[in-house]
Amino acid sequence: MTLTTKNIPQTQAKKKLDLSVMLSPWIVPLAIVGLWQMISSLKLVAPHILPAPTKIAATFWLLLANGELLNHLVVSGERVLVGFLLGASVGLVLGIVTGFSKLMQEIVDPSLQMLRTVPLLALIPLFILWFGVGEFGKVLMIALGAFFPIYVNVFLGIRLVNIQLYEVTGLLQYSFKKRLTTLIMPSAMPNILLGIRLALGASWLVLVVSEMMGTSAGLGYMIQDARAYSQTDIVFVGLVMFALLGKLSDSLVYTIERKVLKWQDTFKG
Repeated sequence: MTLTTKNIPQTQAKKKLDLSVMLSPWIVPLAIVGLWQMISSLKLVAPHILPAPTKIAATFWLLLANGELLNHLVVSGERVLVGFLLGASVGLVLGIVTGFSKLMQEIVDPSLQMLRTVPLLALIPLFILWFGVGEFGKVLMIALGAFFPIYVNVFLGIRLVNIQLYEVTGLLQYSFKKRLTTLIMPSAMPNILLGIRLALGASWLVLVVSEMMGTSAGLGYMIQDARAYSQTDIVFVGLVMFALLGKLSDSLVYTIERKVLKWQDTFKG
């Protein structure tokens, strides 16, 4: 009985800590929304410039109820998924190849680093001329946005493998497959997962641009169409959706990262 009584305060303290951890990320967003609502209620800003959060929420539920928002979401989600998988796959392969081969690094990496500095927005006219305004051009642009973060981080992760540990695996006569699975990939995994997080964020950013170059569905199209008709509340609905989707995908990768890299003993702040 004594042990149970002692454990009660500890359990309560743990619950309070868990609750504070859950609520702390919402402090700043809720404060911003509250200030925003107050500004709108006092009519300090015209409604067509900055609609109230309550108006945006009402528009969100209306678009969700009539199926319009879901339709745009599905179309955008498919584009991001296909583009991300395409770009990530190519980036992973090239990152591994250049990471392992000094010759491939000298041949391939300089050209890729040069292309990486070209703004994606500058490629829109070229993509329209080459591929038109169909789905292929949009998916390819998203893939290009996802490619470089994956490629750079995979390449860097492999090159950051501890050379002394690599030489030890040689003395132990590890096969290439065993080196890859027991040393190289685990050591490079933090960079690879970081590349995936950055690539997902870039995919959502490029999606907005790609959906504004001639399309009839998607969140980017919804925002562009609402802008043309001065429907600012719908524009904000689209922006909120992009923010939520970006945060959701980032949190998913972060959760995987915590599980995969739980062996790491790093500074937590």
